[in-house]
Amino acid sequence: MLINRAIQNNIENALFKGKIIIIYGPRQIGKTTLVKQITEKYLENSAYFNCDEPDIRESLTNKTSTELNDFLNLKQTQLIVLDEAQRVRNIGITLKLIADNFPETQIIATGSSSFDLANEISEPLTGRKNEFHLHAFSLEELKQIYSEIEIDRLLENRMVFGMYPEIILKKDDLEKSLKSLARSYLYKDVLQYQNIKNPEILEKLLQALALQVGSEVSYNELAGTIGVDKNTVANYIQILEKAFVIFRLNPFSRNLRSEIKKLRKIYFYDNGIRNALINNLNPLNLRQDNGALWENFMLSERVKYSNNHSLDKNLYFWRTRQKQEIDFLEEENGVLSAFEFKWKKDKFSVPKAFSDAYPDVKVALVNRKNYKKFVM
Repeated sequence: MLINRAIQNNIENALFKGKIIIIYGPRQIGKTTLVKQITEKYLENSAYFNCDEPDIRESLTNKTSTELNDFLNLKQTQLIVLDEAQRVRNIGITLKLIADNFPETQIIATGSSSFDLANEISEPLTGRKNEFHLHAFSLEELKQIYSEIEIDRLLENRMVFGMYPEIILKKDDLEKSLKSLARSYLYKDVLQYQNIKNPEILEKLLQALALQVGSEVSYNELAGTIGVDKNTVANYIQILEKAFVIFRLNPFSRNLRSEIKKLRKIYFYDNGIRNALINNLNPLNLRQDNGALWENFMLSERVKYSNNHSLDKNLYFWRTRQKQEIDFLEEENGVLSAFEFKWKKDKFSVPKAFSDAYPDVKVALVNRKNYKKFVM
């Protein structure tokens, strides 16, 4: 069963415009499937290289442009994919040589995390690259295989097990597969590339973050909870963001002195990963965190939708010291929109402090009855 990725058209529209294309995304998210779909359109003049293979890495490391041409056949090949390119040492220099000496050849490089790939290509490829982020399947993409009625029926399952391709397309042993995904694939890049010597601390931090979804996060409190210093917490959270495990919302503050300005909220890109980390894959009727699951799910789907449609938005939450709050704010081209997430409720009250401070901003309710307008 093949689900076409919404971002594919954006990538194909960027081909052969003189820039290297970088596709970021965690392991098992479907990057290889995506690039192979793209190369199928250029079968007679394309090549695929898996940089997990040691001999491929060696052939691309610290080579001259002549050596790269001999190995990749750059002058004769129209489209070349370097999959898992972050595995190649000094990949930024290699890509720069290709871009400078063989501008007619389109290179697509994928990376399981933005750690080394982003750090190494930022300077060498300034002005020479287009970057794309591939996420887990979105609800919008699932419309290819499910009707909207079926998507409604599967909604609770997706809130628990998430949207990773393996989980969507597999029918058996979902719990085992999801736990393997959470504890193996997602840690591989973090532990390997960042030289983290204490994976237990990383796991404790992830579990703590999973239990605080929808709540403000204090680095000082997290440090005390897991027994490390604040700087270690901040560093690990930054690493997890670059590994596409979590993302953050910063507080929105413009008018009121009482608005929170320093705390942040942290969410998981995938509900299933979050639930596997706290070892709770129970159905919603046996859970106490339905509200947090719904908020996390809707936010991650909104991030995917904006990414897949190339929408550039600033994302926030709003709260005062008196604990008046709005779950989610978006700012696009100077226009502010606000949303409140309720799994079952049909009504909510907008805090007076918010409506007084931002009278032109409407706050929309997102619940299980109307969510499609928000994410599809």
